[in-house]
Amino acid sequence: MVKVAILGVSGYTGLELVKLVLNHPKMELNYLATSSGGEKLSELHSNLASIFEADIQKVDIKKVAENDLVFLALPHKTAMEFVKELMKFPHLKIVDLSADYRLTQKVYEENYLEHIDSENLKNSVYGLPELYREEIKKTRLVANPGCYPTGAILGIVPFLKFKKEGSPIFIDAKSGVSGAGKKCTSSTHYVSINENMFAYNPLKHRHSAEIKEKIGFFGNQDYQVNFVPHLVPVSKGMLVSIYMEVKKQFDAIQVLKDFYKNEQFIRIREKPVSMLDTVKTNFCDIFAQQDNNIIYIETSLDNLMRGASSQAVVNANLMLGFEENLGIPLF
Repeated sequence: MVKVAILGVSGYTGLELVKLVLNHPKMELNYLATSSGGEKLSELHSNLASIFEADIQKVDIKKVAENDLVFLALPHKTAMEFVKELMKFPHLKIVDLSADYRLTQKVYEENYLEHIDSENLKNSVYGLPELYREEIKKTRLVANPGCYPTGAILGIVPFLKFKKEGSPIFIDAKSGVSGAGKKCTSSTHYVSINENMFAYNPLKHRHSAEIKEKIGFFGNQDYQVNFVPHLVPVSKGMLVSIYMEVKKQFDAIQVLKDFYKNEQFIRIREKPVSMLDTVKTNFCDIFAQQDNNIIYIETSLDNLMRGASSQAVVNANLMLGFEENLGIPLF
């Protein structure tokens, strides 16, 4: 059995990781930690009471290194402080769910802060299995993608070869409230979000840079990405709508089927996708429709699962040489 540590177990993604590891046939949950420790798991997540109990530790690097695999469900900056030390243990495989290793150093520092681990940053692999599967299998450090970029990139990449040169890409995305994290704020308080919907950080959200950089690598050019995220009054789920100008007519659904023909966690839909159809799964559902020179692409995924925790476990499976669907719920 692979011994697993989870750092940052108190949040929503931490809870999903716990549940996934507990149900994984080849993983053993061995070490759970937060920045402060001193609690029981059931005190953090009462839904696990009488199912699984564990003491929550204060992070100790040496104890983390006694495991084979570690998931980091930590904020940016905090994650790279730990990765810098954890990478000194050659046997340890790391899946980082923060933004710290997703971007080139220049783009990261333009959008976040100074990076303190440039050496490991250069050796990390972006954890989108459909696009980087072989690289993930060979690395010790995976940078798990953001939820919005996962939905956007998977929708955009198959159509980049048809895109009209010089035209912008528009992305209108909607996420459940869990995407804002566990800590309650004025915008996520019940009286603010109930029966309400609003955009936040329009055109300035940090995930814009992640989307732009990754599709730029695939298209081998710089793209103008206009990204506007919205918070909607549901607990989980994500719907991403993408608009692009294209240079010719083609069968959009067939393009998707050909591009993702061997991908078990991509479902191509003949009709517009539903947020509810992918909740609690690792699926990303994709639909596309063309009208003259405009193509509309729509993706659906669970922001906490495909957008975070289940994708992290798929990446871990690949790093460990397992079948990538091992321990991943299908419904």
